[in-house]
Amino acid sequence: MNEALRVRVQGIALLGPGLDGWDLAAPRLADPALWQRAPTAAPAPTLLPATERRRAGLVVKASVAVAEAACQAAGIAPDRPATVFASSTGDPLVCHQLCEALATPERLVSPTRFTNSVHNVAAGYWHIATHSMQASTSLGAFDASAGAGLLEAAAQAVHGRQPVLLVACDVPYPEPLHTLRPLADTVAVALLLVPADSATNTTTGRRLSLTLAGDAAATPCRDAGLEALRTQVPAARLLPLLQLLAAPAAGGCVIEGLPGAALALQVDAA
Repeated sequence: MNEALRVRVQGIALLGPGLDGWDLAAPRLADPALWQRAPTAAPAPTLLPATERRRAGLVVKASVAVAEAACQAAGIAPDRPATVFASSTGDPLVCHQLCEALATPERLVSPTRFTNSVHNVAAGYWHIATHSMQASTSLGAFDASAGAGLLEAAAQAVHGRQPVLLVACDVPYPEPLHTLRPLADTVAVALLLVPADSATNTTTGRRLSLTLAGDAAATPCRDAGLEALRTQVPAARLLPLLQLLAAPAAGGCVIEGLPGAALALQVDAA
């Protein structure tokens, strides 16, 4: 990627510890003295029918909730954007339950749990709920999942000349996996991206440019508590970007990417 990818962030949604919704989270990110960490409570997504809400795991509920909120903030119908769902975890509880089932003599696997074990489960629920026929990508890249998702979503928005919804979500593992891969809490972020020069979206949202930054170190959060959260949950790697979007001034940061592919981000002034 020799040239910068330039997009406009038309809608933002966030769910995390003490960060329940963008309207509440934005002033806390801009002034971390207002932020107090509290366990994440994922709301029941209104887009999912009751039966699907009962079947859905935490990663689906959190992902769909922020996806819906970002579309509402952008003023765009939820079936219109292409989607990129990024997660390092998928649904770890379901995978844990499958492993438990396979460790029994009967080795009987629940069909519902098997269906919900795939990495694109959140994307599947979203597209079924919204009746969307747009393209969808689901990816995982360990701690770089959110950065890889942002790069993919921006590239699709620019080169496909279309709105793209990025959803990055990670949830904690149950034991014994939690000991091996400890994630502190649930964090879900959604960004509705459109091409920066989109003729129909010239006055809304912040302009964002992305370039590859090699092995540049990621920018830490300015607050120690937020920095701890950033390093504890892969989806929270986007917090430095969200802090820029929460403030009116222009600014830049680097977020973690795949080896040799860190992302340098620049946000224009509001």
